[in-house]
Amino acid sequence: MMLEQGDSAPDVALKDADGADFTLARYRGKPAVVYFYPKADTPGCTSEAKDFTELGADFSKLGVPIVGISKDKPAKLRKFADKYGLTVTLASDEPGAACEAFGTWVEKSLYGRKYMGIERSTFLIGADGRIARVWPKVKVKGHAAEVLEAAKAL
Repeated sequence: MMLEQGDSAPDVALKDADGADFTLARYRGKPAVVYFYPKADTPGCTSEAKDFTELGADFSKLGVPIVGISKDKPAKLRKFADKYGLTVTLASDEPGAACEAFGTWVEKSLYGRKYMGIERSTFLIGADGRIARVWPKVKVKGHAAEVLEAAKAL
């Protein structure tokens, strides 16, 4: 079940695009955006990462870091970031613990075939470590700007 507004954000272990370990606890005491996307270097995921990167300076002015999470290996994330000049933090959740904890690992269906995958979702976490806002089943166009507006309201 996906986390909801008011829930505590789980502190999950991740690897960044360089393979270094980190947890979401590094952002405690300040708000943060955590978004989950299915697969690096695919059209929708690329557009979403580029949109967040484009607005990165505006998020930085608010003191709001952005973390994009997928199950891709760190090396693939590094290649993805370098290819598109992405400045958001990309994190690998290869084992799936973050996806499970946030409730974004769901059954999906494509052409009648059922499979498990990441539901494109975004979480705005408040400085208190609680979920301030959730966007499930994200449509990419205009999404980063909507998240920025919500972050300004914190």
